[in-house]
Amino acid sequence: LPIWIDMMENPKEAKALIGYLPEMRPLYKELTVDEYLTMAARLHRVSAKHISQAVETAKERCGLSHMSKRLIENLSNGYQQRVGIAQAIIHRPMVVILDEPTVGLDPIQIRDIRALIREVGRDHSVIISTHILPEVEMVCDQVQIIDKGRLVFNGSIDVLKRQRVGNKLLVGLRNAPGIGELLKVSGVAEAEALPSGLIRVRFEDGATAAESIVQTAVQHGWGLYQIAPDQTSLEDVFMQLTYQEQVISQEQSIA
Repeated sequence: LPIWIDMMENPKEAKALIGYLPEMRPLYKELTVDEYLTMAARLHRVSAKHISQAVETAKERCGLSHMSKRLIENLSNGYQQRVGIAQAIIHRPMVVILDEPTVGLDPIQIRDIRALIREVGRDHSVIISTHILPEVEMVCDQVQIIDKGRLVFNGSIDVLKRQRVGNKLLVGLRNAPGIGELLKVSGVAEAEALPSGLIRVRFEDGATAAESIVQTAVQHGWGLYQIAPDQTSLEDVFMQLTYQEQVISQEQSIA
């Protein structure tokens, strides 16, 4: 059964169910990994008889078993981040909050930490705060986008992905006709020649434009060599969402 605890009325009880890793890792670098995690377990009120097992479990889950006696200050950024995550999950909280978990890491470390976050997410609810939008798509199931204190998007990652795909195609034609000819193809609403030599085509909602373009290209010998969805970047989706919110706010202030 779910546990409901009021943060205002019972803050200590509520916080005991939360694991937290801020952007600035709260590490005592003069300690070894074992010493630090043992201290973290005590602070999180893990019972004395379970501390040793809790430390070993956290190390195993975070890939730190071979780092037990190493001083934290001698670990790489990636392994220090693993230690930070280990302290956040050592008391087996219901919710784990990670603030900018991959900032300052190299590409290999980022890949490993993202994999670790996905693994932790199997047993805990994980909340990530990040400005790295591709990271959201890689590790999250649900997304909230906040702009200037306003919630401008709240939905599943699948909904966000569908917004990326949209209703545009990138088409490559060796014998490309004029834009006017493309606009005659069933379902095509707009067409634009790009500097890359490809053509961006926007099609009407519900239209099977890709099929129509392929059939027409074959019939007229246009030399079709590429056709693929023109995906909008997550950054562009974010800008569209925040821009829409700004317009709404301006309209409300005028009214």
